[in-house]
Parts: sequence; C-alpha cells; structure tokens
Amino acid sequence: MDYGRYFDVAALLSGTLPEPPAPTYGTRDDGHALFYAGEVNLVFGDPESGKTWLALAAARELLGEYGNGRVLVIDLDHNGPAATVSRLLSLGSSHSALADRARFLYVEPDDRLHALYIVEDMKQWRPQLVILDSLGELLPLFGSSSNSADEYTTAHSTVLKPLAKTGAAVIAIDHLAKGSDSRTLGPGGTAAKRRTIGGSSLRVRVKDAFTPGKGGSAYLTVNKDRHGGLRRHCPTGDREPLAGIFELQPTEAGTLEAVITAARDGESAPADFAIGARDPVRLSDDVAALNSLNPKPTSKRDVAERMKWGNNRASEALRAWREMHDISRKADHDNVLHLPTGIESEEP
Repeated sequence: MDYGRYFDVAALLSGTLPEPPAPTYGTRDDGHALFYAGEVNLVFGDPESGKTWLALAAARELLGEYGNGRVLVIDLDHNGPAATVSRLLSLGSSHSALADRARFLYVEPDDRLHALYIVEDMKQWRPQLVILDSLGELLPLFGSSSNSADEYTTAHSTVLKPLAKTGAAVIAIDHLAKGSDSRTLGPGGTAAKRRTIGGSSLRVRVKDAFTPGKGGSAYLTVNKDRHGGLRRHCPTGDREPLAGIFELQPTEAGTLEAVITAARDGESAPADFAIGARDPVRLSDDVAALNSLNPKPTSKRDVAERMKWGNNRASEALRAWREMHDISRKADHDNVLHLPTGIESEEP
C-alpha cells in the first residue's frame, strides 16, 4: 500500500507543515494583502467601479522600479495594449519592465486554441501574477454558457486552474449581476463561479467616480476568502467585511498613486452598498439547487412543492434564479466573440 497517496496527518500534528496561505499581492497600507499566489482570485462589480485598476495596481507591485516579477495580462475585454500599458505606466510601472518579455506579456486570445497555447506557455514562463479581463468573455471563447455549472467548471479547469498551478496569483475580473436579488449573490451566471474560487473574491463598489487624470476610489468587501488569510485582518460582524478602500491619487508628476487603505475595527461598507439583508450563502445555495432541477422550475408553487420550502423562500430563490438567467442570457447575446467554427457570432 502506497501511503504517499494520502494526506500526512502525522506531519500536520507534529507542526512540520507550512502555515496556511496568506495573500501576497494587492498590498494594503498595513502590510497585509488581498490576493493569493497559486490560487484563482476574483474581483467583481459594476462597470467603471475600478476593478481593472485594482488588478493593475497589484501588477504594478511586480513591474515598478523596485519590482522583480513576471506579469501576464489576458485581455478578453479588448481594452487594447495601448490602453493597458498606458494605465500601467500611469501607476508607476517602469518602461524597462513593460518592454521586457521576460517580465511582462500582454495578449488578446483569438480563439480557444490560442488560449490553450497561452496556458502551455505559462507552464514554462511561470508568471507571478495573471490578470484575466474578463471572466464573462472567457466562457464564449469556449462556446460555454455563463449559466451552466458544468461548462463553467470545464473552462475553469482548462484555463484558470492550470494558470494558478504555475504559482501565479490569478486575478479574474467579472461583472456584477443587475437584479436586486442576484446582486446579493455576486457575479452573474452560475453559482459555480463562487464555488471554484480558491483564493479571495472581492466585491468592488464606487466611492468616488474614477475620472481620467483625477483618480477615484472604491470600497472593497470580502465576498469569499477560502483560507481566511485576508478576512482575519478585516473588521468582524459583517457577512461581507470591509477589506479596505482602494484609491487612485494624482501626483505632481502626473501619475496616479494606488493606495489600499485597510479597514479599521468597527468600520463597514455604507448601508446602501446593496449587498442585501438576506443571507447570501443560503440564497446562493438555493439558486444552485433550482439550477439543478430537471425540468426547470416554472413557478413559486412549483418550487415550494418540489423543494418543500415555504412560500417566501421559494419566491425569493425563484426571483434570484430568474434574474441570474435573464442577465446571463443577455450578456451572452451581447458579448459573444470568437465562437468556434459553426456557431454564429454577433459583434457587440
């Protein structure tokens, strides 16, 4: 019998195993960070809330004058190389680091095959940080639906997980669902998105609008933290504790200084943060349960009878489930690009 196939509990009890993981990148002003190396992390929020700026600020830690690391940007949102490099320069990244292909790579995958080549390249290049912008565009690249847990899991296992296995902190950017109930859950689409996050998942909400040349700020709350390395350094008491405030401050040199101010004890996100008073974990589980029904739910009465739930719970879960699917269908219709041959595509 090969005991090497099994976890070494004796090593755990003897104290010879390493400490639980702690976040490494996206450093706050108190020295603690937001994103885990070797894990898939998620940043989600409404458009123009500062999601991409936050991810690029983490990249700048490796690409600045005193940085020494490799960063890959996978641009599926077609922000463009000029805009991406311009943002990195404005944050203080060095010209020499951005021009060095041993330090920085930018790519817009043309199709699924191109994406797979990138994953294989990274096994050799071994980046410290990978930004994938955005998750909603990765799924159409694989001909997958945002609503299918199986299809999302396949895309995750094919791209995101292998990138994290290189040791990189993978920061995937996603959009927040629009409905009042589904916003409680987080990003639009299948609940598998939240389940497969191995690092931290941060909700981003604008505090002061981001304006070119003038900066802006956003609240950051912890939607998920699998290892607890970030949550333990956040105020207690809230379902989604405030991790800090991300701010871009203009400098006299014309650049932008990125600062993540840690939340103080007792500090919370504003009351109008729109997370909702209901339990997001239970609602997420309920939506996932409805998504697994075959045939799909048709009414509140249908849900209540089949799931043995009360009317309020059935109504709340069904409304959130419908909002998720309506938003995801619209996103798939509006944003699908580079589908495999034989599937019609439509420019946004």
